[in-house]
Amino acid sequence: MNKEQHKQRFSLTLLVSFCVFIIITAAVGLAEVILYVFMKTDLLHAIEGMLKISDILIFILPISVIIGFVITMLTSRITLAPFNRMVTQLNRLASGDFKARIKFGKPLCNNPTFKEMENSFNRAAEELENTEMFRNDFINNFSHEFKTPIVSIAGFANLLRYGNLSPEETNEYLQIIEEESMRLSYMATNILNLTKVENQTILTDTSKFNLSEQIRSAALLLADKWSQKNLKFDMNFDEEFIVANEELLKQVWINLIDNAVKFSAKDGIVSIKITDDKECISVDVINQGKDIPKESISRIFNKFYQADESHSSDGNGIGLAVVKKIVDLHNGNVTVDSQNGTTRFTVTLPKNQ
Repeated sequence: MNKEQHKQRFSLTLLVSFCVFIIITAAVGLAEVILYVFMKTDLLHAIEGMLKISDILIFILPISVIIGFVITMLTSRITLAPFNRMVTQLNRLASGDFKARIKFGKPLCNNPTFKEMENSFNRAAEELENTEMFRNDFINNFSHEFKTPIVSIAGFANLLRYGNLSPEETNEYLQIIEEESMRLSYMATNILNLTKVENQTILTDTSKFNLSEQIRSAALLLADKWSQKNLKFDMNFDEEFIVANEELLKQVWINLIDNAVKFSAKDGIVSIKITDDKECISVDVINQGKDIPKESISRIFNKFYQADESHSSDGNGIGLAVVKKIVDLHNGNVTVDSQNGTTRFTVTLPKNQ
């Protein structure tokens, strides 16, 4: 909490304390008024022979308490109204209604603390609504993408079973079955990787290995994809070593390179650079192609989010979420910059975990 937030919290505390002070003062004031009325009327003279002043005070005290309680109940309804409103909206969120929003009226909306509460709640509700929308969109698209290769595999396997095919046709159909099987495997692997890293809070199984060689191997694994687009790779870097989880980092480079290949223009260049900064190592994966929209930059690492809303390219909104989670586990940082037809993903990692 910074100094400005501390001042805002302190001002809210003063405001609530002032309200409580007003309530107590009002109750005490009413008690004094009642006592004054008793002292100035004949009623006091009528009973003063029967009761002592202390008895009168004992008689007045519960009346004052009751009046103070009534005043407190009435004023607390006004004081607690914004908190009741927040509890109501929180219950809406808990029940799955992500369109819940809070709007404090005047003069509360002018108070910095209430303004912060309003903005924080509405921002959280909006993110939950977006996540739910991305999740539903992901389920629909993933179901379609998962079903398509299965149908292709079943169809071409059926053709092969009945035979009467030339060797060329047989090889072609077998190649299609192989490609569609690998597509299914890639989707399933990403889902399993995301589930695995989401449930992992502590980095384990670290070892020292050749990072440069690992990145080159990841690019080779995707040779079929980038060769189809006739892409060239610029990987002119020295041999760099790092202490990290080798298996997890492999998924980072596969996803980033696959993403670069996917959105590169045909006959383009994918560049990978490694920078050694003593304590940290930075890896840049750069491709030429369509810019990522500015409004998508802040959400591109969210689960199920796809910047290409037309879904004209392969993808299911999981790969970059896996990258972000793995980099976070390594106490690193991943950023993206996309402008003027160049998109650059930068991963910065400590050299020793």
